[in-house]
Amino acid sequence: MGAEARVAELKLELPPAPKPVATYVTALRIGDMVYVSGHGPLKSDGSLIKGRLGQDMDLAGGVAAARQVGLAILATLRATLGSLDRVTHLVKTLGLVNCTADFADQPKVINGYSDLMKDVFGDAGVGARSAVGSNSLPGGIAVEIEAIFQVKDS
Repeated sequence: MGAEARVAELKLELPPAPKPVATYVTALRIGDMVYVSGHGPLKSDGSLIKGRLGQDMDLAGGVAAARQVGLAILATLRATLGSLDRVTHLVKTLGLVNCTADFADQPKVINGYSDLMKDVFGDAGVGARSAVGSNSLPGGIAVEIEAIFQVKDS
């Protein structure tokens, strides 16, 4: 089953593909690689999930925010490639978690994204990954994720 069929089967609602908010592109394809810029937890209504883990957001909220970032990244990939079926592998993910200095569950938070990628792409959705804490993220968002995907032409 292809990624587009999995999205339909899982009844995932992708938000509109986000637009750049500064001087960059949301995704750049070079050869068979697509470099996806940092995305926040964009919801379908255009709002963002904001909060700080360990302060005003719990682990479950952080996992949900990371999953929402994944949905936004899927929307960007679809807009860039025309179809998620063109993704052959998730290569690398960098996940940033807006958190207090004593919060230590960044990998669990980013699993919200990673589990979604595995659900959509199967084993090809599991790649190398880093999950780190940050004392601040743009606009107070809870999670920011950037990723690199390998893709094919058809």
